[in-house]
Amino acid sequence: MKMSDKENISFDEFDEMNNPRPEECEFDRVVESAISRRGFLGVVAMGTAGFTASAAFPNFARAAADRFGFEQIEASVADTVTVPPGFNATPMVNWGDPLWSDSPKFDWSVRGTAEQQAKAFGDNNDGMSIFTIDGKTVLVINHEYTNRDVANAHRESKLPETDDDVLKGMLAHGHTVAELAEIDGRWTIVKDSPLNRRITPQTPMELTGPAAGHDLVKTAADPTGTNLIGTWNHCANGETPWGTYLTCEENFNGYFRSSDPDIEISADKKRYGVGAKDWGYAWAQIDERFDISKHPNECNRAGYVVEIDPSDPTSTPKKRSALGRFKHENAELVINRDGHVVVYLGDDERGEFLYRYVSNGVYSVGGPTDDLLDDGKLYAAKFDEDGTGKWLELSEEATGMSAAEISIFSRMAGSKVGATTMDRPEWVASHPKKAEVYCALTNNKNRGIKPNKGGDETPVGGPNPRKGNKYGQIVRWMPEGGDHTADNFAWNLFVLAGNPAVHSDDRKGSSNVNAGNMFNSPDGISFDNNGILWIQTDGNYSNEEDFAGQGNNQMLAADTETGEIRRFLVGPISCEITGLSFSPDRRTMFVGVQHPGEKGKPSHWPGGGDSVPRSGVVAVRRDDGGVIG
Repeated sequence: MKMSDKENISFDEFDEMNNPRPEECEFDRVVESAISRRGFLGVVAMGTAGFTASAAFPNFARAAADRFGFEQIEASVADTVTVPPGFNATPMVNWGDPLWSDSPKFDWSVRGTAEQQAKAFGDNNDGMSIFTIDGKTVLVINHEYTNRDVANAHRESKLPETDDDVLKGMLAHGHTVAELAEIDGRWTIVKDSPLNRRITPQTPMELTGPAAGHDLVKTAADPTGTNLIGTWNHCANGETPWGTYLTCEENFNGYFRSSDPDIEISADKKRYGVGAKDWGYAWAQIDERFDISKHPNECNRAGYVVEIDPSDPTSTPKKRSALGRFKHENAELVINRDGHVVVYLGDDERGEFLYRYVSNGVYSVGGPTDDLLDDGKLYAAKFDEDGTGKWLELSEEATGMSAAEISIFSRMAGSKVGATTMDRPEWVASHPKKAEVYCALTNNKNRGIKPNKGGDETPVGGPNPRKGNKYGQIVRWMPEGGDHTADNFAWNLFVLAGNPAVHSDDRKGSSNVNAGNMFNSPDGISFDNNGILWIQTDGNYSNEEDFAGQGNNQMLAADTETGEIRRFLVGPISCEITGLSFSPDRRTMFVGVQHPGEKGKPSHWPGGGDSVPRSGVVAVRRDDGGVIG
């Protein structure tokens, strides 16, 4: 593959090309799903089937009153952020905005320099959280990756060509920690705040938990296997009650390559998508640790949940290996009623698993917390066709692997215990008022067609009821007895996304999807304080054929009691809507807009005209200043 060939491919496309999976030639022998095509469509059509062993969808109650407080908007293909009447959306911060007053001025003719980027808001923001620290409002936000063709538009190849190009792209990854202030009714970055910080692929990290010090994570530069450098490609996030931010390394694999073209790629690297070619960032050009032929263990030091303390700009972020190593989406942390810390985790890869971590210790306000994310048990989910499920412990006895190996090669451990292969489990969200948890299964073109990278079959059925799933769904489960540490749970599908304007079969979606609110590829999901589930999409925005009428990516609100779903926001051209948080007074909703103008699409958001498309955060408010969420 030539570098120019990688200019406009996604991470998924890169993985398919770098490590192609074998075609599944024995689909006919896959066990017929308990939700047969006829039976499944019957459930969709009824929409009121109760949660029983034979029903996929719950019995939704009727709404006593409108809980949304806004008028649904139509799908849109406009190059702007559209919100309902009575609301406004204002860009607050965008890629390249300086965090310090001495930051060099951004030169749009070359899309900035490495020096500038080191002190500026990064690119392609994703998950985020708002913290209150000593009375100050602080934003912590992920920067997943860079739009190479936008960042390097001044180069003929539209890829990094000089060392400074490479370093600039590297420093656009990571995190921004920044104080915010509301001035004359508008939120803005407080330049030069002592809390402001950029965390990048060059920031020192500490590896903790079972993997720390193991031979698989030792390198020539770090013989201790505990002192890591950098973190990158973060999707979503989580928060702890002790005031720290959990950020999740996702497509870390696309940054490694080999200077030896004849290198033999090991099975463990193939399972994680690491190969001889990178995704086009060329980091090995300036940093040898990204060359797997010279440093084969370096890739084992990425793919973790990282804990960041936003209150201390001098603190060292910690990679918590007990939470497993895979392509993390978010880390949804719940304090169980007995004090145990429970973290739900999705692995965003076609046919990979949904995980749960349970701490051995318990949380108490003001008590010690450092071991709570290091000392515990990791599980993978098994969903049965009858609407029940079980968390399978990834123990040494069950897997034949050591605790360190389980934390480094969690995917292999999940395969060994027979966990359910899922349709790309993305964000997980727990209900704020009851023991009920939701996971966005965004899509899976390989469902029922190809195995996952470990050779595990991906049969149609259970929470993954459609072959070659284009639209995605949201599954929810209820822990037995309301106990998040219980091994057993009941599950159902909250919504099956689809297009009822085009299809009349299972591709039209569940009964709570209609021509007015339809969407595809649910990705980010978050609850507000009132128990409304906000759904953000990262899907096909062609507005054609199977996706006709769905417009740009969007954010919707769902009442999980009634099943009603209503469209609230639509983003600009070719963007993803991702990341959601609220101001302390709940009067502002912060929403992320990622990769506008990707793959050469004609977006010029937020500046308009002929300006460069820039990822960023918008502040959404009611015109009357009222509370949101």
